[in-house]
Amino acid sequence: MAAADIFDLHGKVALVTGASSGLGARFAEVLAGNGAAVVLVARRTDRLDTLKARIEKSGGKVIAVAADVRDRAAMRAAFDAAEQTFGTVTILVNNAGVVSSGRAIDLAEEEWRRILSTNLDAVFFCAQEAARRMLAAGTGGAIVNIASVLGFGVDKGVIAYATAKAGVIQLTKALALELAFKGIRVNAIAPGWIVTELNRDYLQSERGAALKREIPIGRFGEERDLDGPLLLLVSDAGRFVTGATIVADGGQMVALRG
Repeated sequence: MAAADIFDLHGKVALVTGASSGLGARFAEVLAGNGAAVVLVARRTDRLDTLKARIEKSGGKVIAVAADVRDRAAMRAAFDAAEQTFGTVTILVNNAGVVSSGRAIDLAEEEWRRILSTNLDAVFFCAQEAARRMLAAGTGGAIVNIASVLGFGVDKGVIAYATAKAGVIQLTKALALELAFKGIRVNAIAPGWIVTELNRDYLQSERGAALKREIPIGRFGEERDLDGPLLLLVSDAGRFVTGATIVADGGQMVALRG
């Protein structure tokens, strides 16, 4: 089978959260570029409209829905909009996330809840919603949760984020175990340092230079470095893969573990 065939996503409907910028926008464009009809979900409508226009210009099928992933009613409405336009969502990319930094002893309860509710609670509830609809429609499908290398090992100042991402990795395994028999695969991608518009300035600083020296490949990741893992997990190329977390970090974790 040709690579173009095994990664082909025509006939699939993909919903991407956090799609207004960064990795979410990249994921949406990659999925649309390989044939999937794409539903963009995020809070920033201006960014969504810009991305939607770009995908349409490239010939893709796309709609945009403004929603906060923490709002379960809004997310149900997003899935409804997807079904009304394209049919049952068969690919979910749980990408939306927020980060917070600071010492654990200074972390306010409200900030802890904001990080956990966005980065872990919403991942579960969106996956639950997608799975229920896939089961009802009998379509099967693929769910990809975006975790982080900080789900495996921690650094100072990111206790809430690291805790949430560790939860995402375990959640992925548990969902995979329960849903595999119905043809729903659940996997995760754990990126290392990937340059996006949100962290570009930081990674270009002296601290960034020090971080780069810890990466065996010798550079930070680019958004396109996650294209392959994503396409593997959502397409027939990964039809026997479930419960896995693909680490894409340039070898950083290998160096740390020895």
